[in-house]
Amino acid sequence: MKVLRKLCTNRSPSKELVNNRPKISLVVRVRETLVLAKSTRSPKPPLQLRKASRAPLPNGSTVSIDSCYLNFILRVDKTFKDQMVSDLSGREKHDYYYGSYSHFYIHEEMLKDTIRTKTYQQAIENNPEDFKDKIVLDIGAGTGILSIFAARAGAKHVYAIENAEIAIFAEEIIKRNGLQDKITVIKGKMEEIELPVKNVDIIISEWMGYFLLYESMLDSVLWARDKYLVKNGKMLPDTGEIYIAAIEDGEYKSQKKNFWKDVYGVDMSVLTPTVMKEPLVDIVGSNMIMSDSVKVLQLDLCTMKKEDVEFSSAYELTMQYDDKVHAVVGWFDTGFRNLTRPIVLSTSPFKKSTHWKQTVFYMEEDIFVKKGDVLSGSIANRKSTTNFRELDIKISYHIDTQR
Repeated sequence: MKVLRKLCTNRSPSKELVNNRPKISLVVRVRETLVLAKSTRSPKPPLQLRKASRAPLPNGSTVSIDSCYLNFILRVDKTFKDQMVSDLSGREKHDYYYGSYSHFYIHEEMLKDTIRTKTYQQAIENNPEDFKDKIVLDIGAGTGILSIFAARAGAKHVYAIENAEIAIFAEEIIKRNGLQDKITVIKGKMEEIELPVKNVDIIISEWMGYFLLYESMLDSVLWARDKYLVKNGKMLPDTGEIYIAAIEDGEYKSQKKNFWKDVYGVDMSVLTPTVMKEPLVDIVGSNMIMSDSVKVLQLDLCTMKKEDVEFSSAYELTMQYDDKVHAVVGWFDTGFRNLTRPIVLSTSPFKKSTHWKQTVFYMEEDIFVKKGDVLSGSIANRKSTTNFRELDIKISYHIDTQR
């Protein structure tokens, strides 16, 4: 079931992000495929054609045809068409992940995320000592922006791996920036291509998904690490951490539950229990956090195994004031620590918002707490058995009161 939700008025996103996001946000379904909302902006007006001729139609009317444009269309050959149009004849085997990253709006959203992109830029370009004369592998290169940063930082050569159709444009972007001798774009899945070099010195990748692990691109990064990375080579990022905290979110939770009681005069309240079990990605204001935070996962990308993403962790959250707990919120940090000048990319609600936002897990029942009470339990994560790119997450909890 596809669900769309308008952003809550009680959220506290940055002004810049509000101005850049669409009027309708995407919904987060941790156990199901993410669904992107269509933009509500009005379409652009038709292009004004120049040197237009008038062509008669069967009913006597005419239509303008741009001769230059028409000639261009006629010159389009099969090679170009094969490059630009995905063959979905085997769509039952199609991996929606790569298909989704062939759409430009996803790359635009990521590039406009200044926290994300500038952190990578600073980690790379502010550390030329670490990149000078190094062979770099960029996994999931997208538009090629990280490869370009690496080349500008002094890398000897960069291999940019991208399976989505955006790879065709990445190659042209690299040429237009005069870096075609420094960067080689290879279109294909990391596990299926063969690099023209035996080893690389550095692996860079922006593999993180919602709640850090959604989409499971990390598997490809670890596979490449084991096959190509030299001993003591660098991973960017090289650490990943997940944190959780308790939040007060009564207004939105009430709206979400009450909506199903009367939908255009129809009682759909039978859906309420199921709806509240669905995690939601949204911007959580720091003023909504009502406990301390605790780290529930620590990953070292240089040494971890792919099985380490399936974890179970106990937690204890101490309440900072009297109120009701409505949900647990999760976020992640990734570190670029093994560099001359380390840096951290954080999606914390106490930092400027990113396109990853935060992930909210609503409780079935609200819990009234006082300052000093401890909410404890466990959180477990595993890959979905029906789709390896999705997650199954289970959270248990109970309250130790100070009363």
